[in-house]
Amino acid sequence: MFSCGLAACASTGSEDAGGQEGAVSRGSDCIHEPSIRGYTVLDEQNLIVSASNKRAYHVVLFRRAYGLDSSWGIAFNSPTSRICEGFSEIIFRGHMNGESIRISSIRALTPEEEDDLMIRFGKKEPEIKQTPVPREVEGAEVEELDPKGDE
Repeated sequence: MFSCGLAACASTGSEDAGGQEGAVSRGSDCIHEPSIRGYTVLDEQNLIVSASNKRAYHVVLFRRAYGLDSSWGIAFNSPTSRICEGFSEIIFRGHMNGESIRISSIRALTPEEEDDLMIRFGKKEPEIKQTPVPREVEGAEVEELDPKGDE
């Protein structure tokens, strides 16, 4: 059983995380449970889990967790201190009365990927870069040449 758990953490996948369009899977990542500092609910199937050292992970559940936003908190159930896709579960406290759902995928995020996910799920407004207003610049005067070539 232990070797199955290690194989799940070491496996690489080629499918998009959670079927999300545009998501590129780099394989599975695991989270060291004591390093978890918090989480952000993106929707009923997607979370961003924050860990120490400013690491963020996109966690996708096998099925929707209706009422996830109103849950008091989450906990993880794993045979080891590492939370990995396939055999680890999230347990919901509060609204869902201790229900657990298996984790479908976990992927480490760069800060840019984290921002993109937050924007895509409507949790953050995109930064709008405004182009500077064109201003008049003093320059050399233009002298017209005679098109007929008269001298």
